Amino acid sequence: MKKIFGVKKDKEPPPSINDASERINKRGETVDEKIKRLDVELSRYKEQIKRTRPGPAQEAVKARAMRVLKQKRMYEGQRDMLYNQTFNLDQVAFASEGIKDAQQTMTALKSANKELKGMMKTVKIQDIDNMQDEMMDLMDVSNEIQETLGRSYSVPDDIDEEDLMGELDALEADMGMETEADGVPSYLQPDKEHDLDSELSLPSAPIGQAAVPAGRSNAQAEDELGLPAVPRASLRG
Repeated sequence: MKKIFGVKKDKEPPPSINDASERINKRGETVDEKIKRLDVELSRYKEQIKRTRPGPAQEAVKARAMRVLKQKRMYEGQRDMLYNQTFNLDQVAFASEGIKDAQQTMTALKSANKELKGMMKTVKIQDIDNMQDEMMDLMDVSNEIQETLGRSYSVPDDIDEEDLMGELDALEADMGMETEADGVPSYLQPDKEHDLDSELSLPSAPIGQAAVPAGRSNAQAEDELGLPAVPRASLRG
């Protein structure tokens, strides 16, 4: 059967955008090289026209230059056409890449949406509200416990606040009277020095010259350290 009908050949896959772009770019490079060669030839003909006198020889050079110029214009038109094709392929490739990015984005969003739905099943708003209410109740109980533990056992409960305010006003009035004299409260004033002269009963100094023992004329009495002795005063009983 294969010998009669032959074997079905597999179709080649259609060229991709990248393959088409590479092929067109190669053709464009070939056309650019031809245009460069024609430019060199035209410059040579231009120099020949300058050196040749007007006449048949110059006209022949101009004819050849005109033919080369026509070829150059034809290749330039082909190059522009290839450039337009390359631009169109680039636009199509850009659109294709954008669609692929959109497909990947949609796939990622669907996967995230599915995962989010599964997570939402384990979290309920009612459970969160109940937990918040329980936390508030626990905080209230904790505050009551702290207030109970912070009570003072030495302060009676039947104290009138108005009586306390009256005592406080009286205390402030007393403090104001103390500061009227010197401008400084009595408890902040320095202690007064004691009158040592009133407490010490010193004897009056003798009038005239005292009797001095023989051998120690013009000398005062000395203590055991060789210093002038200080008269002792009797303290008040």
